[in-house]
Amino acid sequence: MQNNKTYIAFLNSKQKTKIMAIIITDECINCGACEPECPNNAIYEAGAEWAWSDGNQLSGSITVNGESVDVTRRNSPVSDDVYFIVPEKCTECQGFHEEPQCAAVCPVDCCIPDPDHVETEEVLLGKKQLMHP
Repeated sequence: MQNNKTYIAFLNSKQKTKIMAIIITDECINCGACEPECPNNAIYEAGAEWAWSDGNQLSGSITVNGESVDVTRRNSPVSDDVYFIVPEKCTECQGFHEEPQCAAVCPVDCCIPDPDHVETEEVLLGKKQLMHP
């Protein structure tokens, strides 16, 4: 059974609430405390390949930025040096927790908002719904 869902990857300029995905800075000590805390399985060890289907029930393909993507396809690591967060999968824990859990458990405070990935709460909740229907 094919699952062809669309991930809305644009911002609604009429909405006032802007939220950012989280990024792990190079101050990361690679302790791994953040990885099991992520409800979207968006955090990976340095050098690890990732897939949309990691840690959820997705199957088949989804549309991301207008392109059909096989959810089981392994993607290149975002970082080879420190743990990383896949911004397309990060919802800043919207719909799960009051605050991003990676930032809450990080002993060196290197999980911070990513200014390159500003999204509305609506978009973040849409990503959550896509990965966890």
